[in-house]
Amino acid sequence: MTTIGVSRRSFLKMSGAVGGALCLGFILSEGGRKAEAAEAKNAIPSPNAFVRIEKDGGVTIVSNKSEMGQGIYTSLAMLIAEELECDWNRIKVVSAPAAPIYVHTAFHIQITGGSTSTLSSYDQYRKIGAAARDMLISAAAQRWRVPASQCRAENSRVFNNANGASLGYGELTEAAGKLPVPDTVELKPRHRWKLLGTRVHRVDGDEKLDGRAQFAMDVRLPGMLTALVKRCPSYGGKPKGFNADAARAVPGVRDVFAISNGVAVLADGFWPAKKARDLLEVEWDRGANAELDSARQRADYRARAAKPGQVYRSEGDAKAALAGAAKKLEAWYEVPYLSHSPMEPLNCVVWLKPGSCEIWSGTQSQTIDAGMAAAMSGLKPEQVTLHTTLLGGGFGRRAVPVGSDWLKEAMEVAKHHGQGLPVRLMWTRDDDLAGAYYRPMWLDRVRGGIGTDGKPAAWLQTGVGQSIIAGTPFAPMMIKNGIDAVSVEGTDDMPYALPAVSLDLHTPEVPLPVLWWRSVGHSHSAFSKESYIDELARLARQDPVAYRLALMDKAPREQAVLREVARMAGWGRKLPKGHGLGAAVHTSFGSHVAQVVEVSVKGKALKVEHVWCAVDCGVVVNPDQVAAQMEGGIMFGLSAALFGEITFKDGEVEQKNFDGYQIVRMFQAPKVDVSIVASEEAPGGTGEPGVPVVAPALANAIHAASGKRLRELPLSRHGYQVV
Repeated sequence: MTTIGVSRRSFLKMSGAVGGALCLGFILSEGGRKAEAAEAKNAIPSPNAFVRIEKDGGVTIVSNKSEMGQGIYTSLAMLIAEELECDWNRIKVVSAPAAPIYVHTAFHIQITGGSTSTLSSYDQYRKIGAAARDMLISAAAQRWRVPASQCRAENSRVFNNANGASLGYGELTEAAGKLPVPDTVELKPRHRWKLLGTRVHRVDGDEKLDGRAQFAMDVRLPGMLTALVKRCPSYGGKPKGFNADAARAVPGVRDVFAISNGVAVLADGFWPAKKARDLLEVEWDRGANAELDSARQRADYRARAAKPGQVYRSEGDAKAALAGAAKKLEAWYEVPYLSHSPMEPLNCVVWLKPGSCEIWSGTQSQTIDAGMAAAMSGLKPEQVTLHTTLLGGGFGRRAVPVGSDWLKEAMEVAKHHGQGLPVRLMWTRDDDLAGAYYRPMWLDRVRGGIGTDGKPAAWLQTGVGQSIIAGTPFAPMMIKNGIDAVSVEGTDDMPYALPAVSLDLHTPEVPLPVLWWRSVGHSHSAFSKESYIDELARLARQDPVAYRLALMDKAPREQAVLREVARMAGWGRKLPKGHGLGAAVHTSFGSHVAQVVEVSVKGKALKVEHVWCAVDCGVVVNPDQVAAQMEGGIMFGLSAALFGEITFKDGEVEQKNFDGYQIVRMFQAPKVDVSIVASEEAPGGTGEPGVPVVAPALANAIHAASGKRLRELPLSRHGYQVV
């Protein structure tokens, strides 16, 4: 997700979390629940809700997942088209409305995230395509009065094998749509695939290149007004009073008024709203975060990590094993708060009228957002229509589990204005960086040692960081005995053979909302795990790749990707002076990824020369998209590792825009090579697994090049200039 970003295992745990959402009224209507129950009795949803065939033979496929750049429109279309046997060149994809039939097969709400889109839809969409194909064949067979077994489908036509007669899908769609959905279907075996596993041009590619693609920011409606909100400099603060005289004097300003978390300016367009907002004078109650300070918070985390926390994994006597280790090593790994910073800042359009509410939003969570809008407007769920536009990036930020904060603001503005005009609510980049819902700041203290044979003897780890799940409807299902499953993913299932392990956790309560960020808990766990195992290899004076391989006898897929990436990078070759190679391997979201990074270091000048990546994500739908997601994930993770941090001083975010929250620039981007390891396993995710591996591989490469071990991210903290 690209994405919510929960692991595949956590995703399965979350499938039961809908109970909490139901209590909040997030599932739509009684009629919708009945429809969902009816669908549950039939493993194959009605193809009529997912496939539309026009009279001219054109095929429209309805995506129940949000398209935020990850290519899911193309993947879902390929799954249906493969089984439907339709002409790929005549396919288009549209977003599904918010409705119960489009719920996630495991979450049971309509949502996109956790790199689960292909995983959750793989069988569902193939069955839908196969059912539609069989219904078209049955319709043709009835017209010809022959057995269906005498007919076949190919290239959007049904053929009579006996005499060669054929009918186009457009000629059959009306009759086929009236037939019962088959109880079972036969899916095509892999050796008969024509589309799946091939490199297919993205269905949304052309419109994004020529500007036809519509994001929420592009929506224009008659009489539409634009709203911006002035929020407290410290997150969670409220306005006590304000002077809007100067703001109201700006031409085009329609209204200025307080809402729950700030002061809204409503105007004819963005610029008058922005100018008026800048002129507002607001007195703030700065709230619980008024004195938030990153330096003090780091000191607090270190004090917590010095003491044992809540144990979540214990094997053997780790303390005794550590005491008896031939060599010992203690290391502290630290990562900061991070912003999602999607290219398209948060925004939506709300048109609230008597008896109806229409919304245009690039959301990842349709059920939750539509339910919140119904509750806020006092309307029935079926009176709310949510149009999901294309998303200009999401990375989890557009999947707030208690409802989108920007939509909540838009609903408040529309209700207050009360004139039935559409309202566009917009955030600026500055708003986005200061708007909270960050990746949590995290600290891991790791103590361990090796035996005389160089192998790990003990691994003791204490983690400190906020829970993403606490306070959400998912908490009852995902927090057990005080342990948030997302906080510990990636460490509680390390692939290495460790004879004695003790892992514990502190979960401090900070009045700052945190959220899943692309790769979620893995974004910090991979850094500590893969840095520390590298340090143990160096302590044992052994090759870091060989050291890992020797400890992963029970993790053959991890071994395979590590061997492949070592081959790609020419691991062990002689390097120029000042160059170094670093490796890392990590499993997340059902996929296994290994990376090798090559850097050159000259004083404080750092250049990331090359990144090699090997991925085993199970059965591949579109290799181009897998490679693209690995490449994008590497750049996303590299930006965070090199530059990314959100820090606080006197309650305020210190990074105001991209000048302070830097993204990797084109001249700093390394060459990237991706190899996809063939697999017959079930599909894993690809939107997120490329992200967490690059930071430890980078840090390990810098150590190999310079001898300096860096344990705190971002690396810019250490004075490096990226060239």
